[in-house]
Amino acid sequence: MKKKLNSILLIDDDEDCNFFHKRLINRMDIADEIKVSLDGEEALNYLKSTKDGKHPQPAIIFLDINMPKIDGWEFLEEYEKLDDMQKAKVVLIMLTTSLNPDDMERAKKNPLVHDYFNKYLDTERIQKVIDKYFSDYL
Repeated sequence: MKKKLNSILLIDDDEDCNFFHKRLINRMDIADEIKVSLDGEEALNYLKSTKDGKHPQPAIIFLDINMPKIDGWEFLEEYEKLDDMQKAKVVLIMLTTSLNPDDMERAKKNPLVHDYFNKYLDTERIQKVIDKYFSDYL
């Protein structure tokens, strides 16, 4: 049996969206833990935190663009400054309800962003991420 991902971090101020995504990921049984942050500032604090001397390092971060305090773009600017031990292990995916093509283009140009999806996630999209980045793992 293959291992699950250590954790997935959902960064989104939409609590309904977080509830739906958390439930979906739990049903897929692909992660040991799902952490939710309601804004970029909370997420950065979480990534900087330590438990037993180690940073959380989620395998995947799903990042909303439009949030209070620190939005997705500002999060990426601060995330880039983090030590490698504080960053996600593999994948950062941007999520949005925005229909602005400039957002998609901006995300594609950012080397930290591995993919860009419109909300809401579904099993197929998550499975594509798993197949693309974790095929030898899950």
